[in-house]
Amino acid sequence: MTDFYHKARKRFGQNFLIDDGIIGRIARAVSASEHEQVVEIGPGKGAITELLLAGCPHLKVVELDRDLIPWLKVKFEQFPNFEVIAADALKVDFAALANGRPLRIVGNLPYNISTPLIFHLLSFVGQVQDMHFMLQKEVVQRMGAQPGNKVYGRLSIMVQYWCKVEYLFDVPPHCFSPAPKVDSAIVRLTPRAAPEVIADDHAVLQELVTAAFSQRRKTLRNTLKLLMDVADIDALDFDTSRRPETLSVAEFVGLANRLVALRAGGAD
Repeated sequence: MTDFYHKARKRFGQNFLIDDGIIGRIARAVSASEHEQVVEIGPGKGAITELLLAGCPHLKVVELDRDLIPWLKVKFEQFPNFEVIAADALKVDFAALANGRPLRIVGNLPYNISTPLIFHLLSFVGQVQDMHFMLQKEVVQRMGAQPGNKVYGRLSIMVQYWCKVEYLFDVPPHCFSPAPKVDSAIVRLTPRAAPEVIADDHAVLQELVTAAFSQRRKTLRNTLKLLMDVADIDALDFDTSRRPETLSVAEFVGLANRLVALRAGGAD
């Protein structure tokens, strides 16, 4: 089927991948097979979709742009099990797409919603085998950042709590149409069989991390004052004069678990 003209829409954050070398490299990184359940977010004009279908003919794609949906269905009509889901990925129940198999999720994610979409997808890690995403390079760097790095923050901690982060390769602007003003990168997120340190309440961990990095220049003590009594802070076996960006994932989990215990009235 010949290509068709479709102007990339800024409101959907569309930048279509056009470099065959990069497209092939992404498909090889995913290496989809027919026995897996692969879901692609934002297929656009189907550049990566075509190669994914070669390995996984029952591929599902989630597309919001209704002008692209009928074209995708026609382009890949030779695959009877190919399914286009017309929806906003931020509202999709990905667990319902698993069909009893671990999900493999792939996507050239719109940069304007990438962070909230990542947090949405993390809520389904129990059903996920792995995720391969094209993202703004700065976002990928934040995901894998270690304590002490200036870009280490909420995204780093919550992604690393749930997943192993692998920075695969860079994708320069000229590989897209239209070319974005930023560099991109491919990342692989592989959910951990179990977090290295278990959080007693994931919502409390996220609450603590969010509060800490909303005032990252202040000490941890300033953050904790919003969440617990001063006497409880003083009783912590922890140096609360440190800044949030110096704490490891495990240290944040330990503090969150202490906060859970205090709220339950189970403090020692």
